[in-house]
Amino acid sequence: MKFIEEVVVEEFLPTIRSLLAEALRDRGLTQREVADGLGISQSAVSKYAHGEVAHNEAIAADDRVVELVERVADGLATGDMSRVQALVEIEVLIRQLEDGDLLAEVHEDAMPELADADIDFSVHDPDSRIRQTEQVRSSVRRGLRTLTSMSGFATLIPNVGSNLVECLPEATTVDDVAGVPGRIFDIKGRATVPAEPEFGVSEHAASVLLATRSHGVDVSAGLNIAYDADLIEDFEAAGYSTVEFDSEASEELAATIGDAVADADLTETFVLYQTGSYGIEPISYVLGPDAPTVASVVRDVV
Repeated sequence: MKFIEEVVVEEFLPTIRSLLAEALRDRGLTQREVADGLGISQSAVSKYAHGEVAHNEAIAADDRVVELVERVADGLATGDMSRVQALVEIEVLIRQLEDGDLLAEVHEDAMPELADADIDFSVHDPDSRIRQTEQVRSSVRRGLRTLTSMSGFATLIPNVGSNLVECLPEATTVDDVAGVPGRIFDIKGRATVPAEPEFGVSEHAASVLLATRSHGVDVSAGLNIAYDADLIEDFEAAGYSTVEFDSEASEELAATIGDAVADADLTETFVLYQTGSYGIEPISYVLGPDAPTVASVVRDVV
């Protein structure tokens, strides 16, 4: 008797760990960094590197496995993907391959009796909240890397600081929006990100994003930057919609933004801005489909 969990442990895990170890080494990581990234010992990494651990050729050659290995290796190597997200992504593929797919076939080879049995293995939800939250955090990290490597971004940071945010698909509150704890600040001419993206840490940028979404505008990410009339013109010249809203109606943010976008012909990524008033700093908000896109638009326009 052989359980499919044994197939996963004996066939799938050694194979994908071996492929990941090789892919990470190819990306310039040291043996120690590979071990830390995969949560295994350096001696295990050495064995994988020297081909001392057997792996399943059918699993190694599967296009979905190859694609996942490349995606996870890229994410771990750049820091865009956490170990938690890597684990979730691999778990999702495992359950997919168990469900009448590749691992089920390997299981049937080990247990021929299963071929004539009507067995339906349950699968993990590929749209689980933990997977979605890790994907959003990864997306914000990619956007932040674009901003912090961009020449001159620090000059766009307002006095209150900037924040790059992205929300979950069904976001309704600020707890469903990931951003930078403490915001992004200009420290001696350098954009400084104090901590890893987290959910529920952005109040104002998240509120603007949620208020815009509440009026049926299909955006999932936003970045607040300093307002400048010339910069607004630059966005317009580059083909992006710009919409002004009333800065004095901050207590009715959703309604104010709703009035502003109601009849606007909005591009996929666009700019909401308010020119300030007594005690209110003028701010622009670049809103779009995801954090990397928003960051790239700012980089390209500026």
